[in-house]
Amino acid sequence: MSAPTEPHDSLFAGAAPPTDFVFDQQVARVFPDMLRRSVPGWPELLRLLGLVAARVSVPGRPIYDLGCSLGATSASLLARLPQARIVAVDNAPAMLDGLRARLAEPVAAGRVQPVCADILDVPVSDAGLIVLNLTLQFVPPAARQDLLRRLRAGLVPGGALLVVEKVIFPDAATDALMDGLHQDFKRGQGYSALEIARKRAALEAVLVPEDIETHEERLRAVGFTRIERWFQCLNFVGWLARG
Repeated sequence: MSAPTEPHDSLFAGAAPPTDFVFDQQVARVFPDMLRRSVPGWPELLRLLGLVAARVSVPGRPIYDLGCSLGATSASLLARLPQARIVAVDNAPAMLDGLRARLAEPVAAGRVQPVCADILDVPVSDAGLIVLNLTLQFVPPAARQDLLRRLRAGLVPGGALLVVEKVIFPDAATDALMDGLHQDFKRGQGYSALEIARKRAALEAVLVPEDIETHEERLRAVGFTRIERWFQCLNFVGWLARG
């Protein structure tokens, strides 16, 4: 018997596509397909998140998956850390409904605790690991440093922060190359030029990427002393911050 396929993302292909990007039931329904076809290296990125987490998280301390969406990151963490306790936070009820369905067993066992809240407001304490997987880019830029400072304060000694973000590049030629390659990737995954343009327009007001140096300077500014890049695929980068 073949495995069931995820619903196909065609949200931006219709005659009346969404004008703004909102993490509602429509998006939640097709989100796995959207990520797989929009984020270069997405399946490997998820596997690596679990791999890195297993090495750097502090045993016995909770892990926070902030901006958890449907729980793909939490599932990757549990695959490597089956006894981990994960606080999975998202402000979109539709996403948390999907997480509860997909991770029903660990939720019922108390290994995953879904929390519907804004990550700018949710308390974080005693954390052995915090993960922001494609989440910070949806936080208003002016609020990002204060959030990271609070998260660092919520880590236990030896705890770590994992951040994955879409980035831009200060050099115009490099940025144009990477952006063009990203569009080529999406076309290769079956998205039309019209879908790509519509989705970009819908995201512009809510997804604000920054360059690598800005991310790393901010991590240092809030007190992280060891910052390592463990992932890069085109214009998507992952960092490990400690210290």
